[in-house]
Amino acid sequence: MAQRITRYQLPILSTLFLIGFLISGVHAQTPVSTRLTSGLDLGFGYKANTYAPSATYYQLLNIGEKKLFSVGYTVRFASLYIDNQNFYTAPARLTRGGTGFYALTAPLKQQNIDTLRMDYASNTSLNLGIRAQVNLGRVEIGASADLLGFVFGRTRTGRVVSSTGAIQLTNQAGADSVRVPFRGEAQFQSTQARGFNVRLLGDNDRGTLATEVFGRVRINQRMGVKIGYQWVTTETRLRVVDVIADNDRFRYRAGLAYVALSFPFFD
Repeated sequence: MAQRITRYQLPILSTLFLIGFLISGVHAQTPVSTRLTSGLDLGFGYKANTYAPSATYYQLLNIGEKKLFSVGYTVRFASLYIDNQNFYTAPARLTRGGTGFYALTAPLKQQNIDTLRMDYASNTSLNLGIRAQVNLGRVEIGASADLLGFVFGRTRTGRVVSSTGAIQLTNQAGADSVRVPFRGEAQFQSTQARGFNVRLLGDNDRGTLATEVFGRVRINQRMGVKIGYQWVTTETRLRVVDVIADNDRFRYRAGLAYVALSFPFFD
C-alpha cells in the first residue's frame, strides 16, 4: 500500500499546483465581455483498473442574446493510471494498412497487431482542446475534445507478445549485429510515455487524448456538478524498435465514467 501511495504523489501534487495557479490567475482578471464564460472543472474518470484525475480550465464565447450556445477552448491537465492492461500496435499504417482518411474506414488488420502487456502504466499530459455546449438555464449539455499537447511519464516494463517481431542487438563494439525474435511473453521491454499529442482521427491519432460528453447542473453561481463519459486514448513507446514492423508505439483505449465539480469564474 505504501508503494502505491508513493507513485501517485507527484502527479497529484502537480495537479494541485496547477489548480492553485489557475485560480489565482483568473480571479485577478476582470471580465472583458459579458459574452465570455470561464471556469475550472476538477474531475475524475474511472473504470476497472483505469483512473484519470484531471483539472480543466475552459473559456467559452456565448452566442446570441439568449446565450443558448457556447463554444470555446479548454486546457486540460490530467494524469492517467493503468493496471494490468494490454496495449496494442498503434500506427495506422499497421493497424489499417494505410494512413489519412483511408484509415478511418479500412478494416482492422489483425495479423499486424502485437500486444504489450503492462502490469502498471502512468503518464501526465497537458492538452489544448475545444468545447461546445447548450445552455438550458441551470443545466448545460456539451462535449469537448483534446486536440494537441504533450505527455510524459516514468519508464515502466512491459511484456511484448508478437509472432513475427524482432529486435536488433549488437555487442559493445557495435559489431556482430543479430536479430532476436519476440517469442511469446519472453521479451520484457522498457517503455515510456513521451512526446506530442495530436488528434488526427481514428488510428491516425498520436499520444494521449480524451473526448468527453457531459451534463452539468449549476448548484449556485459559483459551483456546479458535472457528470459525463470520457473516451481516453494513450500510448507508450518501447525503448527498442521492433525491426520487423518498424514500430515502437503501442496504444490503450478506455471508456470512463466521469464526475467533476465545476467552478465558474465569471459569466
